[in-house]
Amino acid sequence: MEDYEQYEADCEEIRKENEALLSLFEKHLEQANLSTKTIKNHVDNVNFYINQYLLYYEAIPANKGVFEVGDFLGDWFVRKAMWSTAAQIKKNATSFKKFYAFLLEQQLIQKQDLEELKEIIKEQMNDWLENVNDYNNSFF
Repeated sequence: MEDYEQYEADCEEIRKENEALLSLFEKHLEQANLSTKTIKNHVDNVNFYINQYLLYYEAIPANKGVFEVGDFLGDWFVRKAMWSTAAQIKKNATSFKKFYAFLLEQQLIQKQDLEELKEIIKEQMNDWLENVNDYNNSFF
């Protein structure tokens, strides 16, 4: 029971940190002169990732979640998000690249982390797209 209570306390602390990060990220996107709709989409995509997936199995802070993107887009998102499509996977990948570039500017991750994230996305994108199409078409 203590482990679960600690997990919940950790998640609550991370959610507070994430709220502040998302607010700063939104301001960052506004300064880049993106449209309101585009900003909302990026923030929503990142919010789902950092506040749902990264806290689903264990309490992972956003900056430590940079290497979890492959499992998220390749499996969890496909199975858990009713709106998972090939287009949405691509949109998420774009949002994550923007978010983690922002975290690099904030000195919350290393440049190598961002480069590795981009490489993971580049190398695994076709597999993710095939996976989501297979999963979504398996019900018809």
